Amino acid sequence: MNRHQALGEVQKRVKNTNLLKHMYAVEAVMRQLARRLEGDEEKWALAGLLHDIDYEATAKEPEKHSLAGAEILEHLGVDQDIVYAVKVHNPAHGLERRSLMDSALHIADPLTGLIVAAALIHPAKKLAAIDPQFILNRFGEKQFARGANREQISLCARELGIELEEFIAIGLRAMQAIAPELGL
Repeated sequence: MNRHQALGEVQKRVKNTNLLKHMYAVEAVMRQLARRLEGDEEKWALAGLLHDIDYEATAKEPEKHSLAGAEILEHLGVDQDIVYAVKVHNPAHGLERRSLMDSALHIADPLTGLIVAAALIHPAKKLAAIDPQFILNRFGEKQFARGANREQISLCARELGIELEEFIAIGLRAMQAIAPELGL
């Protein structure tokens, strides 16, 4: 499956604009992480784009999220390593992350929300107006971006070999590169 096909499948199933923007952000971060970790950029980016393909359909049954997504992707003939990464990105299932791509998706997912929240509290409300230190300064604030799981994000050093500041910088750069698409 190429990006054009994946985008078509996503747009058939996801109508919420903010969710689509989140999926584009995770795609961009995954592409940058693939570059940094010498992974397959297209495969990692597709995992990022497709990771929440079932989110709207499973909204009332969150325990099914990512399992249903993996089923959709299997049915579409997506590579098994992408299917598995999508399945394990949801920590609710407690499934083992077996590859760098699995870990990257699991950890990048909440990072994008943290970065968006940081941009939105800046007076300019633009990704270009913030830097990694601005985000790091908010990282320890429990009331800030409560949905962005800090424990999950902090796995970057142990599971990816990338220290938190660099991980945030990679994510921010990736999202700044597609800021118009994100509306930030």
